[in-house]
Amino acid sequence: MFAIVEIAGQQFKVAKDQKVFVHRLDAKTGDKVSFDQVFMLADGNKVSVGAPAVVNASVEAKVIRHLKDDKVIVFKKKRRKGYRVKNGHRQSLTEILIESVGVGTAKKAAPAKKAAAPKAAEKKEAAPKAAPEAKAVDFSSKTVAELKELAKEAGITGISAMKKADLVAALEAKK
Repeated sequence: MFAIVEIAGQQFKVAKDQKVFVHRLDAKTGDKVSFDQVFMLADGNKVSVGAPAVVNASVEAKVIRHLKDDKVIVFKKKRRKGYRVKNGHRQSLTEILIESVGVGTAKKAAPAKKAAAPKAAEKKEAAPKAAPEAKAVDFSSKTVAELKELAKEAGITGISAMKKADLVAALEAKK
């Protein structure tokens, strides 16, 4: 079983009992860390691909040590100008040991609570939202930020990926 997971801004293919060097994590040596951004999970012939992440999947790891990578020399030169600059850099890394890869059942309750709370808030906002929409007939004159705010109040999901035309169409359909 292996997974494609995002750790400290980078994507790694990890498996159980594998050691991985990642950018420095804010955890002490011996701490256990969990990564929820699992983009793909494969177990033999069964493959789960997320959109963008696999639901309820997580990767558990243990911090083994913190260290610095080998020195990288950065040398800049402009020919015939006498310009030469030499710098060095050592990246701070954390070595982690992957302890488990898989889908957990404890994570199912948390997203359900988060999903239930906005629905209740939408119902409360349903009565006050009717009056502003009646006044704001011309959506094309609004900015994208204003349209996103109106869409949020109207309970439209996926607004972060929408363009202005999509937002206008969704708001007019919701009217």
